[in-house]
Amino acid sequence: MALDLRRSLRRLKPDKHLGGLRRRPDAELDFAEDVPTAGPALLLDTCVYVDVLRKAAPPDVKRLLAERRVRHFSLVLGELSHPFGRLDPRHPGTKATLAALASVIEAIPARALEEPAAATMLEAGVLAGLLFRLRGLASGREVSALVDAALYLHALAQGYVVLTRNVGDFDLLAQLVPAGRLVFYRAG
Repeated sequence: MALDLRRSLRRLKPDKHLGGLRRRPDAELDFAEDVPTAGPALLLDTCVYVDVLRKAAPPDVKRLLAERRVRHFSLVLGELSHPFGRLDPRHPGTKATLAALASVIEAIPARALEEPAAATMLEAGVLAGLLFRLRGLASGREVSALVDAALYLHALAQGYVVLTRNVGDFDLLAQLVPAGRLVFYRAG
């Protein structure tokens, strides 16, 4: 499939979004405690892995993870592996942190790991730029915004539901491209 930047720009209309997007009230969003156990596969945001490791994932998230099919995203794998290069090996907590992350990464079944399509990444770049501009994100959050946008668009293309506690960014992504499905939660 050939890349079509013009088509993506027509679809996302970045020049039409001049501001005015605000996070919606929780009552307008789907939270883990309110969604049925049965449903489409979940695509996990990086925070889910971290919260499970920290034992901060609420019971409703654990229920969904146990009952629904779970898919994993290669860019999230990149975020999970980033600390192996970033953390100071001399710090006393580094070894335990990296061991915990390694156990999570090694437990991801290869058959459940998915890659974004080139067209998804093209649109994710535009969508991440919109998110960055409209939210006024601080410099240094560009990669995070790109991963979030790619995760959201990949889930949309595959019919998955994104599971995340990142209400602020993902709610805006859903307002910019309304067809995606999200389930939010609050860490314990």
